[in-house]
Formats: sequence, C-alpha cells, structure tokens
Amino acid sequence: MLKSFLGPLVMTFIIVIFVLMMQFLWLYIDELVGKGLSFGVVLEFLGWGSATLIPLALPLATLLASIMTMGTLGENNELLAMKAAGISLSRIIAPLIYASVAISIGAFFISNDLIPVAWNKIYALRDDIGKTKEEIKIPTGIFYAGVEGYSIRVDSRDKENMMHGIMLYNHTAGRGNVNLTIADSGMVRLAKDKGSMILSLYNGVNYEEDNQKSYADTSLNLQQVEFSMQEIAIPLNNYAFKRSSDTKYSNEVMTKSLKSLRIDRDSLGHIYDSTLTVILKDISMKSGLAYRYQHDTSRKASYIGKFEYDSLYQWKSASEENEGLQQARMNIENQINNLAFSNNELFAVAYPLRRSKIESYRKFTLSLACLVFFFVGAPLGALIRKGGLGTPVIISILFFVVYWVFDISGKKLANDAELTPFMGTFMSSFVLIPIGIFLTYKAVKDSSIFNADAYKLFFSKLSNNIKKWAIKRG
Repeated sequence: MLKSFLGPLVMTFIIVIFVLMMQFLWLYIDELVGKGLSFGVVLEFLGWGSATLIPLALPLATLLASIMTMGTLGENNELLAMKAAGISLSRIIAPLIYASVAISIGAFFISNDLIPVAWNKIYALRDDIGKTKEEIKIPTGIFYAGVEGYSIRVDSRDKENMMHGIMLYNHTAGRGNVNLTIADSGMVRLAKDKGSMILSLYNGVNYEEDNQKSYADTSLNLQQVEFSMQEIAIPLNNYAFKRSSDTKYSNEVMTKSLKSLRIDRDSLGHIYDSTLTVILKDISMKSGLAYRYQHDTSRKASYIGKFEYDSLYQWKSASEENEGLQQARMNIENQINNLAFSNNELFAVAYPLRRSKIESYRKFTLSLACLVFFFVGAPLGALIRKGGLGTPVIISILFFVVYWVFDISGKKLANDAELTPFMGTFMSSFVLIPIGIFLTYKAVKDSSIFNADAYKLFFSKLSNNIKKWAIKRG
C-alpha cells in the first residue's frame, strides 16, 4: 500500500511543481531576461521560487496520489478482494493514514523552516536582479543613451557584428557637446567583470572643444586628433550582478518563523492596545464629553428632579435655533473627521498585527490541507474505482480549485478585517472537512454514490412511477 501510494505522490508532486514553476517563470521572465545573468543565478532564483510553491503543490499531490492509489485498487478489483477477505476499509488505508500524518508533520516544518528562508532569498535576489541593468544593445540609425554620460549612434552593423559609421558624444564633463569621436568602424565588448565597456574604433577623428570663456578671452580652442585605431574604456555601474545581504528583508512577515511571529504578535499587541486606549480617550475628549458620566446627569443625586426636560428643545428665537443647529452640524462634521483620522491611525497598527496572526496560522494550514485532502481523496478513489491520470486528475483539480478559491478569498477577507485571522486562514479547510467526513462515511458503508448504474436504476424506477401515476390520473 505504501509503495503504491508514495510512487504517485512523488510523481504528481514533481509534475505539479514543474507546472507551477512554469507559471512562476512566466511571471518573472521580464525581470530575468536581458541582464546577462549566469545560469546559476537563474537556477537559484527558480529553486527558491519552487520552494514557495510547496503549499500549493503538496496538498494537490496528496489528493491526486490518494485518489489514484485507491482508484487503481478498486478498478483492479483488489479492494473488493480485500473486503471479501474480511479486511475493513479502515484497516486497508491505515498505512496510508500513517503516511499522510507523516507528510503533514513534515509539511509543518517546511512551512516553518524552509518557506521563510525561501521568501527571504527570493526578496533579496529580486532586489539584486532589479538593480542590475540590462545588457547594452546599441541599435542602428538612432542615438543610444543607455550608457550614462555617453550618446552613441551607429549607421549599420554587418554579420560579424562590426559597427560602421560610429558617432560618440562624451558628456561626462557636463559641458555639452564638446567631445565628439567619429570613426569609420568599430566593435564593442564588455570587460570580464562587466565594470566597463571597451570600444575599439578604427579610422576616425576625435574633436574636443575648450569652451572655457573668460571676460578677457572669448576665443575657443578646438583639438582635433586623427587615429587609425583607438580603444575607449567607458566605466559601467550596476551592469554586473552583485549580491547583497540577505538580512535586509528579515523583517518581512513572510520570512519569519513561528517563534519570531509569536514575538512580533506580543509586541504589536501591546502597541495596538496602547494606541486604542489613546484613541478612545481622544475621541471622548473631542466629542465634548470630558468626563465618563457627563452625558448621564441623572447619576448625580443633585440633578434629580431639577432638570427641566420639557424646555430642552425649546428655542427663544429663530436666530438662536439656527445658530444652535449650525453649531451642532459643525460638531458632527468635526467628529466624523476625527473618527476617520482615528480609524486610519488604528489601521496602521492593526494591519501588521493582523498579518502576523494570519501568517502564524498559515504555518499550520499546509499540514491540515494535506491531511484533509487525503481523507477526501482516499474515500473518493474507493468510490469512483478509477485509477490512472484520467478521472482522478479531473476530480483532483475540481476539489483543488475549490480549496484554492476559498483559501485566497479567506486570506484577503482576513487582511481586510472582514473576517478574523483564524476564520480567514482556515476557511478553506473548514469547507473541505465536512466533504471529507461525508466521503469517508460513504466509503466505509460501501455506498454507490458514484455508481452510474445505481443512478440509472433510480431514474428508471422514478420514470415508471411517473408513468403509472399518469395512467391512473388519465
């Protein structure tokens, strides 16, 4: 049983990771192409990216492998033979349950130890790659200003990548177009460390103008130097990939383990409580209620029987009434503005706390998802009795899409404070747990819920009963 389960599990996990990796590569292809990155850097980026896809790939692989394993046993009548020998379904799938529990435990350590490191590496690599400039590709027929401090124009380029009709303006002095080099032909190459671009120019002239004017001398000096071959080294910045420290993204919530998140939750919780206390006190003061029981004058015995309620809403004149209403309107508008400001201030401290709670709970969602998907897939495979990559793949994708939609929606609702972090994080699992319990119950009872012949027989009996009732009525 373990051999028949672990084989499809590994195979489907690799396939799913590969498919998701293609989507991941397509998402970041624009950031990788055209920067001269080595194959090792690209492979490292994709490797850490694949680690971040495990929360999607492992539950789907568990679901698909369990359906394929039990479906193959049912399709080959091996499951029927074991049941005929007196072996119950719970005993048959007991080794697979132990394996799924082991997978769930391993999934927790992956979520807590591997995935935070992977996100930290991804953030650092994306930042380093983003700082790396694209490779220099000088077009023909137009001025190219991709090299800082220089403007280059090339008329044409032959098959050997030899450039013809080169015009190079040197603007590094910051004095305008005072340094011009014209060459008949030339080639360009980068230094090994990509710290400079070397232009090899042939048969040309260099013009350099001295436009340092003074009050006494307004003449300009022009220096003209002809050459048959000249090499110009142009310094480059950020054209070579350089690694930076990985610790600069260690404060991101996705890069922290459960222990670090627990510390953050305590710190952010104290900040939230203190901020909420200050905001409530500020709202109470700005609303005109300086004392806790100011609005309830009846609490004081001295006011009892002395407050004239009948004259409370009676105005002496229309102008006094208008003035009072205007003042009330201004007070309400000020209070609305104060509440909006306080809400934004509270959100600034509540959102990091909420994200820390969500990420803490998500350390357990992968483990729970693997376990839930097994108890959905194993009884489902025993019920449909179909193995291979046909029907199991379709059913697996259907259940996985339901799980993924609820997971994404729950996380978004939790981030927006529409749901609590606990409910938003585990909403997808709560949706699938009743389905798993129902399917397990049906499989243990040998239900024919997925037997097409049973449905045909049911609808045939229903049709005959309808015909008999119609004949009696007619």
